Amino acid sequence: MATTPAPPQTPPKPTWDPRRPQPPFPWLRPTIRIRLTLLYGGMFLIAGILLLSIIYLLAAQAISSGNQPLFKIVSFQPPLKVSSDNCPAINANSLSLQEFNDVISRCVDQQRQVALDELLSRSLLALLGLAVIAFAFGYAMAGRVLSPLGRITRTARQVAGSDLSRRIELDGPDDELKELADTFDDMLERLQRAFTAQQRFVGNASHELRTPLAINRTLLEVHLSDPGAPVELQQLGKTLLATNERSEQLVEGLLLLARSDNQIVERGPVDLAEVAGQAVDQVRAEADAKGVEIRGEQKRAVVLGNGVLLERIALNLVQNAVRYNIPEDGWVEVTTDTEHNQAVLTVSNTGPVVPAYEIDNLFEPFRRLRTERTGSDKGVGLGLSIVRSVARAHGGHIAARPREGGGLVMRVTLPL
Repeated sequence: MATTPAPPQTPPKPTWDPRRPQPPFPWLRPTIRIRLTLLYGGMFLIAGILLLSIIYLLAAQAISSGNQPLFKIVSFQPPLKVSSDNCPAINANSLSLQEFNDVISRCVDQQRQVALDELLSRSLLALLGLAVIAFAFGYAMAGRVLSPLGRITRTARQVAGSDLSRRIELDGPDDELKELADTFDDMLERLQRAFTAQQRFVGNASHELRTPLAINRTLLEVHLSDPGAPVELQQLGKTLLATNERSEQLVEGLLLLARSDNQIVERGPVDLAEVAGQAVDQVRAEADAKGVEIRGEQKRAVVLGNGVLLERIALNLVQNAVRYNIPEDGWVEVTTDTEHNQAVLTVSNTGPVVPAYEIDNLFEPFRRLRTERTGSDKGVGLGLSIVRSVARAHGGHIAARPREGGGLVMRVTLPL
């Protein structure tokens, strides 16, 4: 079989492109650091100017509160008479010069303290108002500055939902966020090429691996159909045919596992009840031959996914439940339902006791209970690995737990 040489790997795209014209002053590039520095510095400067202006106006108002004089001269003829509404003590007629000066000083100090107290209270109110305005303005500006990050996050979520064709294509100044978006776009481009190459390889490998196995099977079947062939050759042919069939199952399982590891791009409405019913119908004859009863109620549970892969989930679980069962009076229960906005497929069965610490090993390729890479005729050891990969590709998961008395309970949950 001729092997196709692997395509050359694309070298990583350099961050700095020598063909790209560089600005004459790189340190003047409008980076996020410079923009945030100018933004916060400008906000601090504007807030300081506003606060200083308000304090100046409040001080001027406090100094000239009411435009009323502290005292007034009632009579200029000796003896001098002075009257004041703010300082009643100055209205006394018999005050010596020293007493008069003391009263005037106390009144001035009192009025100064009243002005300072009023200035402080109004300044605190002005500061509170400016703080509210500053927080609101800062919140709005932070949302504007961080909006490219939100765009990058939304694109990453869409890519995580299997749409590798999405790109950010961020426009705006050549800053750190644009560099991040361009780097993310380059990474998505390489990932899309890698997944496309993997799908092409899976298709080619499927054809190249299936063809010789199909030819071998045809030749063996033709040879076995010859009635004149010796018994020894017929026995050898049957052995080779069983080995060839096992190899075909292994190849199909590996190819399905490779395909199911990718996200499902083409989705459609699929009823898990119908899928489970078809799986039960396919395994019914084998279950009857082993004396295993299949029961359970399948309620309608429609999900968006690939019908062929979802049918493989149900088929693998039901086949495993039938094949790994007890020799007599065994049963398999298959149910479908919707719970908490999720579709649930549950397959439980009687069987040998499974230790809880060996549950995780059952989902590994070529792993079986207490054995590894065995030549069992019950399968190739990929059934549960395929189930887990298909469930993950549909955004769901599978959980297994030992059943009391022996056997397992497999529970697959998929988003509606």
